[in-house]
Amino acid sequence: MSPSDATPVLGFSARPDVQEALAHWRRWLESEKGVSPHTLAAYVGDVAVFLAFLTEYRGAPPSLNDLGDLRAMDFRAWLARRAGDGLCAASRARALAAVRNLFRWLDRSGRLHNPAIASLATPRAKRPMPRPLSEADAATLLDAAGEEADAPWVGARDRALFTVLYGCGLRIAEALGLTRRDAPLGDTLRVLGKGRKERIVPVLPAVNEAVRAYLDLCPHRHGPDGPLFTGVRGGPLNPAIAQRRMQHLRRLLGLPDTATPHALRHSFATHLLAGGGDLRAIQDLLGHASLSTTQRYTDVENEQLFTVYAGTHPRARRRE
Repeated sequence: MSPSDATPVLGFSARPDVQEALAHWRRWLESEKGVSPHTLAAYVGDVAVFLAFLTEYRGAPPSLNDLGDLRAMDFRAWLARRAGDGLCAASRARALAAVRNLFRWLDRSGRLHNPAIASLATPRAKRPMPRPLSEADAATLLDAAGEEADAPWVGARDRALFTVLYGCGLRIAEALGLTRRDAPLGDTLRVLGKGRKERIVPVLPAVNEAVRAYLDLCPHRHGPDGPLFTGVRGGPLNPAIAQRRMQHLRRLLGLPDTATPHALRHSFATHLLAGGGDLRAIQDLLGHASLSTTQRYTDVENEQLFTVYAGTHPRARRRE
């Protein structure tokens, strides 16, 4: 069959057996998988580009049998083409996820079996470098966190939350998941992190003081299983509220857009490292599964070191 014999489906040409399979796959994504319209459009578009590549690569639109016979080198040729087209690693990873999803569905539905796609490594996107606050900016933010709040207890809550994030290196979800029983009022805090993995972090006196001041003022008297950080109506504090509070402080203090609640966790790690902290110990405190994730903070420290060097060393300064 020539390319002109193919039937258009989902915006591109495909053979009848592939057309039928794609129509069923799309309905499965919509009705059973319940993917969002954005994800559906992205998956369909990525598969369309994949099939268009195969049509050019093989000289004709592929049939289901052709898809079942594809080798790992064929999939790699498609990914190489996408890289050559300028597609970033994150976008190539999404495209591969879409094609893998299709092939898994084709396998489960008994239409074809192709193990070659499982051997492909997912393109790895370069993770952005953490952007911590300076020590001075972090201190200024914590001092100002309680200002201009609607009520004194709300200001104390905000200061306590941001102090816990910076003083203990918690993720925002970890901090907002703490109960009254978990309140960091002692020397250590037990944190339930990603993958329900527990870790123990030390608690600084400044964290104790901020949390005690908040609890003394908080009008919502929950039991030990109630949320530590609450909204104005007494329910668990919504992370969006914390984000908006940080946005307000950014504007008030003239801090960069990178000053977010999560940046306080980055600041915790970077400032520990700058103070001589051991990288393995910092990995444990942050709950990172891989040391390579923690090593990103070494890059941050080196970048800051070079910035200071370039601005202060006599030989680095330009002569007027």
